[in-house]
Parts: sequence; C-alpha cells; structure tokens
Amino acid sequence: MTTGGRPAEPEVIWSRPQRAGRGPRPAHSRESIAAEAVRVADAEGIEAVSMRRVAAGVGAGTMSLYNYVPRKEDLYELMVDAVSGEYEFTPPSGDWRADQLALARQTRALMHRHPWLPRLLSPVYGFGPNALRYLEHSLDCLAPLDVPDTEKLELVAAVNGTVATYVAGELALAERARTLPWSEAEEQGVRTAWLGSRLATGEYPRLAAALTGGGPVPGAGLDMDAVFDRSVSRLLGAWGT
Repeated sequence: MTTGGRPAEPEVIWSRPQRAGRGPRPAHSRESIAAEAVRVADAEGIEAVSMRRVAAGVGAGTMSLYNYVPRKEDLYELMVDAVSGEYEFTPPSGDWRADQLALARQTRALMHRHPWLPRLLSPVYGFGPNALRYLEHSLDCLAPLDVPDTEKLELVAAVNGTVATYVAGELALAERARTLPWSEAEEQGVRTAWLGSRLATGEYPRLAAALTGGGPVPGAGLDMDAVFDRSVSRLLGAWGT
C-alpha cells in the first residue's frame, strides 16, 4: 500500500517497480534520477540534494518524483549504488592481499570523485545491485584466505572503514587548504617551524626520534599514496597469519 507514492510500510527500493501505479511508460528512470542526484552532490555536497532539486533537474514535478523514489533515503541508496557501478573488476590474481589493496585503491579514488560517499557508506545503503556485485567480487578474491566467509565480510568492512577514514582526513585537509587566507606552503612552513622548536627542547625524545628518523614531518612532503598503501597493507597483514 502507498500513500501519495510513498510506502505505508517498510520496503526495499529495489523490490519496487520502476514506477508505482499503472499508466504509460515511465518518463524517467532510476538511473537518470540517481545520476542527477550524484551530479548535484558532486558539485555542491550531499546537503544540496533534495527531492525538489533532483526533480527539477530531471524535468519532473516534486510530487511526481515520489512515484519513482518514495523517500530521500531511497534516493541515497540509488546514489550509492550508482557510483558503486564505477568499479572495474578484474579476475582474481590468487594473491588476495594484492587484490584487496587494488580494490581499496579504487575505493579511495571513488571517494575522491564523490566526496559525499564516505558519509553514506554503511550497510543501510550498501546492498543495491552494484554493491552486491562488489561484495561478490571481493569474496571471490578472498577465496584463498582460509577463514570463514563471515570473517571475510568483516575484512571487507574493515578495509572500507579504513579507506573511508583515510579519505575523510584527506578531504578535510584539502577543504582547509582552500579556506586559508595564505598559501598552504606558508601555513605548513609556520607549523613545521613551531613543531621543530618544540622537539628541540628535548621534552619529547621519542616523538623527536620518530619524526626525524629519516622521514618528513607529518604533512611536509608525505607521499600520501605510499602511506595509504602501507596503512591498508598493515591491516591486511593481520589476517590469515
């Protein structure tokens, strides 16, 4: 049963027909609606996504859009699944750690293309057709890992959580750099100098050794790709040993 296109009881968007009710062929598709919502979110952030905004973008009335997408939460689910279709799957190599690292790199790139994605990455929005294909491929790659399948799913979730946290930090740093009234290099120079003065006091010998033992001060010329790979690889190294 529906009320004005909205379900009167719980249901999954994927179990609904493309458009509620009878009549002529639907004028819009879930794909076009999701694509418009993704376009808005990519350009202006997830806060800018509304049923009214998306309806205008696809040339529909706001109320008529509810015939296709009953709730805003359903719209989010369509968005997550739409961008999940951007993964490029290759046959498993037999090295499950290498395969998982390759997938993690794709996830990181995906989140940078769609900065709103980490906020919606949860089991609530993670079981559309494209997301299911991603999970199936992940488990296929993990076939050589001798642990129960439930633990393999835990590993996939742990990797995705690590990637989301890492990317959230990258996005926050990038956003902060955009709002600075001076250059990022000037900001970093001042902070590096202050940190160096603190380390020189001798009050933090272990920290000083860690930061000056052949590596750069955090944020000063770090190879973020290499740091990312090491972070994910360390996580993967804890499994199957």
